[in-house]
Amino acid sequence: MSTLLGDTTGPDLELLRAVNGLAESAPDWIDSTVAWFGEYGILLGLALIGVVAWLQARRRPDAPVAIAGLLWAPLAVALCELANLPISALVNRPRPFVDHPELDVLVAGKEGTLSFVSDHSAMSMGIAIALLLVNRRLGLIAAGLALLQGFARLYVGVHYPTDVLGGYALAAAVVLLLAPLAMAVLVPLCHALGRTALRPLLIAPQPRRRSRHAERDLAA
Repeated sequence: MSTLLGDTTGPDLELLRAVNGLAESAPDWIDSTVAWFGEYGILLGLALIGVVAWLQARRRPDAPVAIAGLLWAPLAVALCELANLPISALVNRPRPFVDHPELDVLVAGKEGTLSFVSDHSAMSMGIAIALLLVNRRLGLIAAGLALLQGFARLYVGVHYPTDVLGGYALAAAVVLLLAPLAMAVLVPLCHALGRTALRPLLIAPQPRRRSRHAERDLAA
């Protein structure tokens, strides 16, 4: 794998230059905005989508199952990050600006870190795929943000396109391959938690129905 990704020329570099080149002609405020969103903003947006998904899942008839699926999202992201540690060390690919100093780097503090795979891309796509398994509409929105995340990593000059694709592939593999095992553990756990004081976090309280006597008294 290290040999295959050791060549940092060709289409991989050309696409990076094409996207990163947009930063040279863009106003400074656009560059700083894309840099912030690519580093923090998109991940915060995905977290907000997760909160909305949780509020909706609590009102579903299969609330414990839906909540279990949502819990899998952050757990899958954590597993992606752990899996990336040996992968990154094995590939040992420097950041693109190390071999190509002509790139316009908009994010500081990446010196001395490795490029493959893109952590941000893996995290964002991991959340998106996990959400798709629970809430299709919100999952599609999250997937759109994950794609923007990959674009932003190229725009700021800190990843090659194959770094981004590698992050997406890693996220898909972890989320989809381990989902059956994770749900086998999380679903019973959420059902059990639904019988404890934590029930309001998993199942939205149902509005009390008025008794017939109360309805007659109001009618009178």
